Amino acid sequence: YDDEWQEVLKKYPDNFRLDYALSREQKNKDGGKMYIQDKVAEYSDEIFSKMDNGAHMYFCGLKGMMPGITEMLEGVCKDKGLVWEDKLSEWKKAGQWHVEVY
Repeated sequence: YDDEWQEVLKKYPDNFRLDYALSREQKNKDGGKMYIQDKVAEYSDEIFSKMDNGAHMYFCGLKGMMPGITEMLEGVCKDKGLVWEDKLSEWKKAGQWHVEVY
């Protein structure tokens, strides 16, 4: 999907963030491997603000990554005084939550 996302980024640089978590090439803030949940946690305030204003979130890859992502998002919700299940339901109902895993 990289070519398509790069094109969207060129068209909407002020409304779109594209980032990657490459565990073989990047380190997280604690010096360990960089995973998607590390990137989402890094941008969590911005992500939740944008999601609350209609943004969409996409996850593509191995299904084994999703438990770590949802656990991290649940922790972010707890820190913000939110209930993860309610927030996820809200995003799904609005068609903002996109997961394509295998």
